[in-house]
Amino acid sequence: QVQLVESGGGLVQPGGSLRLSCAASGSIFQIYLMGWYRQARGKQRELVATITGDSSTNYADSVKGRFSISRDNAKNTVYLQMNSLKPEDTAVYYCNVVTTRRDLRYTNWGQGTQVTVSS
Repeated sequence: QVQLVESGGGLVQPGGSLRLSCAASGSIFQIYLMGWYRQARGKQRELVATITGDSSTNYADSVKGRFSISRDNAKNTVYLQMNSLKPEDTAVYYCNVVTTRRDLRYTNWGQGTQVTVSS
């Protein structure tokens, strides 16, 4: 199994910044993708950003130009730098790590960290 430890959430004013971290450990095998999803109250979970092993990134339209995803392969850690935060960014953010082994895909989720953007 893979364990994911998230950190960096909190309360911030509109226009502020936060940096989320997610460290993976355990039976990692091969990492196919690392990313972040979020779920606001009363809404479905949605993709925020992903990054692959070749450093290819993908962002939700709502965060393009404001958020940046990166990874440290040596530390098995993925980061999400969030700038120019808006109240609409308020949600529980979940780290996601997809691993592969013998053509099988495994999806691992962190416990989630609350991000609240409010005056």
